[in-house]
Amino acid sequence: MHEHEAQPGDDGRDETHNERADRNWNELLQELRVTQTGTQILTGFLLTIPFQQRFEDLDAYQKDLYLVLVVLAVLATALFVAPVSLHRVLFRRRLKPELVTAGNRFARAGLVVLALVMAGSAMLIFDVVLTREAGITVGISSIVLLVASWWVVPKLLARRAPD
Repeated sequence: MHEHEAQPGDDGRDETHNERADRNWNELLQELRVTQTGTQILTGFLLTIPFQQRFEDLDAYQKDLYLVLVVLAVLATALFVAPVSLHRVLFRRRLKPELVTAGNRFARAGLVVLALVMAGSAMLIFDVVLTREAGITVGISSIVLLVASWWVVPKLLARRAPD
């Protein structure tokens, strides 16, 4: 069998190896468009906080948490943009499968970091508005919710899927 022909047992699609790589790349790009937009907006909002009058009222813990969140938000943005940069560097080198694999890894890492930024942002807001205990409770609850919806549910659905 030619290396570019669809392999038996592939997910029922009649596509070549290159067509599959192109489809997977396009699906990854769609996912990145969604995550990049939200991550960039969240990062932008975080970057404006020090310019607010109440920023000086934050205690040392809140300022430290804020700075960690800024670093994580910038990291998440970088991870979600990295596949596009990779594509530019590898363009026309016939490395689409490798690009898809690397892009997938960047996207997964970006989702982990984004979850931390989202939970940490909620934690900071509740800490400032209510109490430290409320912030910690909301931060932990957010992580649990994000892990459940972004990892546990997909794993359960994948188990039920026919081979």
